[in-house]
Amino acid sequence: MPTKDVPLEDEVGDVLEKAMRWAELSTEQIAEATDISPTRILDAIDYRSDLNSAELARLAQVLHLNEVGLCSLGNQKYPLPACPGLPFSVHPLRMPHGVGVANAYVISEPGSNHGILFDTGPSLAALLQNWPSSISHIDIVFLTHIEGEHTGGLCDVVDYFGISHAYVPGDIKAPCGEPILEGETKDWNRYQVIAYNTPGHASSHNCYRICDRNNGAKSSELLIAGDLIFAGSIGGSYFCGMLHQQHLKRLLGLCHESTVIAPGHGPLTTVGNELRFNPFLS
Repeated sequence: MPTKDVPLEDEVGDVLEKAMRWAELSTEQIAEATDISPTRILDAIDYRSDLNSAELARLAQVLHLNEVGLCSLGNQKYPLPACPGLPFSVHPLRMPHGVGVANAYVISEPGSNHGILFDTGPSLAALLQNWPSSISHIDIVFLTHIEGEHTGGLCDVVDYFGISHAYVPGDIKAPCGEPILEGETKDWNRYQVIAYNTPGHASSHNCYRICDRNNGAKSSELLIAGDLIFAGSIGGSYFCGMLHQQHLKRLLGLCHESTVIAPGHGPLTTVGNELRFNPFLS
């Protein structure tokens, strides 16, 4: 599961903008508290950052961010882990979105041509351009949330693969999906998928934890995170920042540090790596 060649979803300016929204502080207030001019803060948000490590450290203190993570991000040296092995195969489907990528994921048993799919990309065509040649059947689909780059292809994917079950966050009305609620589990072969309701980025947002039922706590796990968290950042809190923070901490607290995070954008990471370095997990 390589991560090194996949760009991060966010730069330091994105993180600053999201953190300012969480803190409910204006550019002028941040400038006064950090002795950094408003122009330079706005330049950083507009991808023209020349902030040095000392300035990033002051911004981290005022915005209650992880200083080490923010500085490493600002210096373009954010660490990515070597993800541990999993008891199933993970096929990331990376599709262009803006200057980065949007991710869907196929999970399969090694040697099997059947899989389960998490999110469906902007369209069936975009999904198939990245499709793993070893997978010809999809048994179940799970959606994290309704946004064009993640779920635009849902009904076409259901028809194309003849899928009998497509699960969506519980209060979403989707023509091709049925609700799955907090704490519900779905078994697939020897694996179990657990749904967690995590609103914040959107009013209806689910994350999914996949584990091997036969090995219990000894098994490595995968967290399909949607836009809850990325390597080095989080999704925008377009619905509610407070809920986003609460569910981010709740969900990571439920997972082992070795749990692999498969985010909706950017590279794979681990819970342990993000607890140590993610700017939003100070």
